[in-house]
Amino acid sequence: MFVERIWTGNAYRNFNYLVACPETGEALAIDPLDHEKTLATARVKGWQITQVLNTHEHHDHTGGNAAVIAATGAMLIAHHRAGGRIAGVDRGVQAGDVIKVGKTVELECLDTPGHTFCHICLLSHTDQPALFSGDTLFNAGAGNVHNGGDVNALYDTFVDQIAHLPDNTQVFPGHDYIETNLRFTLDREPDNAAAMTLLAAVAAHDPDTSAIATLAQEKLTNTFLRLQSPSVIARLRDAFPDLVDKPDAMMVFNKLRELRNQW
Repeated sequence: MFVERIWTGNAYRNFNYLVACPETGEALAIDPLDHEKTLATARVKGWQITQVLNTHEHHDHTGGNAAVIAATGAMLIAHHRAGGRIAGVDRGVQAGDVIKVGKTVELECLDTPGHTFCHICLLSHTDQPALFSGDTLFNAGAGNVHNGGDVNALYDTFVDQIAHLPDNTQVFPGHDYIETNLRFTLDREPDNAAAMTLLAAVAAHDPDTSAIATLAQEKLTNTFLRLQSPSVIARLRDAFPDLVDKPDAMMVFNKLRELRNQW
């Protein structure tokens, strides 16, 4: 499986992706907002885009669909309930469905509500899994729930699905927010040495060439995956003095998301 991460350099800090079959050169374009860069990258690589996948319905993920499809004739894939929100969906997918690219690539659909209720992530069937996480999981962060989402659903997605993926899973998010997210992690957990080290490494980084994180790294540096940390819970009391003595993980997640909304 070939993966090409495309840094758009736009104000929203989007990543777009191409996933290609090494044998056939057929490619899947994931959230190709920057259609010009997506098409140009495929052309340089000698790949043929045959499918487009939207992780969810927000315009900064669907806005390039029409141009890419017009240029390639690709099939459009999205969550099975997103047809009314995304124009021209050819295939609606749900949890457990597999998207095949060429002869060798298989990507399993995960139904991951929270950021929206029609959000999917893709998990590759490879020796080292790759997770294309859209706006669910970011490097050192979690998606917001401002536009059609729900924080409790996002919590369930994190604890029931994301947290159980193999530690060596590579994470390919829909945006680059890592520097800000790490600063939030350290504000919540000032003694997090792994986050300190990573922040120093990515400060003023170039997203076009930045390293790909694994889920193991996320579990060390992403406060939304560190809900049992005594330091995280202790710091929550500074912001929420009436926090119960032993808050459960859902409450910690909710409070963290509330704080991150204002960060």
